[in-house]
Amino acid sequence: MTITVVPDAPARASQARRIAAVIPGIALLAVVGYAGKLAEQSIAAYGRAHHVTLPNIEYVLWAIIFGLVVSNTTGVPKIFDAGIDTYEFWLKTGIVLLGARFLLGDVARLGGVSLACVALELAVSIAVMTALGRAFRLPPKLTSLLAIGASICGVSAIIAAKGAIEADDEDASYAIAAILALGAVSLFVFPIVGHALAMSDHAYGLWVGLAVDNTAEATAAGALYSEAAGRFAVLAKTTRNATIGFVVLGYALYWVRQGGASDIAHKTAFLWAKFPKFVLGFLAVSLLATLGAFTRAQTADIANLSRWAFLFTFAGIGLRTDIRAMARQGWRPLIVGIAGECAIAVLTLAMIAGAAQRFLD
Repeated sequence: MTITVVPDAPARASQARRIAAVIPGIALLAVVGYAGKLAEQSIAAYGRAHHVTLPNIEYVLWAIIFGLVVSNTTGVPKIFDAGIDTYEFWLKTGIVLLGARFLLGDVARLGGVSLACVALELAVSIAVMTALGRAFRLPPKLTSLLAIGASICGVSAIIAAKGAIEADDEDASYAIAAILALGAVSLFVFPIVGHALAMSDHAYGLWVGLAVDNTAEATAAGALYSEAAGRFAVLAKTTRNATIGFVVLGYALYWVRQGGASDIAHKTAFLWAKFPKFVLGFLAVSLLATLGAFTRAQTADIANLSRWAFLFTFAGIGLRTDIRAMARQGWRPLIVGIAGECAIAVLTLAMIAGAAQRFLD
């Protein structure tokens, strides 16, 4: 007897509604991102046609600026929210596809340097943010969230840690607002500092990957400097992201001992749940490239797809940055965040400068 399984009609309808809900926002990401690309191309074309030297402002920054203008003037209607929130999916997709540009030998070569630098960055970031949080008398769990966000991967780490340490929603909102505000500033400050110091693509990319918290902003800040710097920033930041499970677990166990969180029964399952799976995708694509699975033309096509995915990401950064909402969150977490991030940026820059002559191009 043959049994035919007929998909449940309500389930199909629910899936169709979810797909329909994201279409407007994805379309808006495409429009804003492509507007950034057109702005870059149009300015370059005008300069060539009129023999004028104009600033080379890449599509990365244009897409973010256009998104910021929309979100902080007219605002973004709720119908676009679901689709705009997919920008993290496009970010992770872009990073996975970027693996085609890295052979595993390159990953291993940078990985040794990155692991040492990441270990130092983690220790420095946690120590700096914890000291500042206590000095400004922030709530202890808010201090923990700021330290976790600054040391690993910004908003994603804060969200992952919130439930693990049983932090209040308000503490998480404060921490996220501070990290987002500083991420937006980093897009403008880091390239200026990099150019002023004449940093190599390798050194600058590694610095951005260590010092900028959110993966989206780190990717953008690297790409604003050069394509090569963007790749190094992604690789260094991905190395950092891979530590999220261990750091969050450490904080969770600390708060268990303090009586401020529930005990964790299965620590291995906890680590796997928190581990960023797109890191494995990046390594898998890099392995295929190392084995020669892609021709030169296919590698170029995959890299182009990666850039398109990042275009959606950068548009989403702008559209999701509400400057007024950040201002309403209060000044103390922001002051701690600014002071801490400045200290971390300076210390990691000194770290990279010390390693540059020996390890970096």
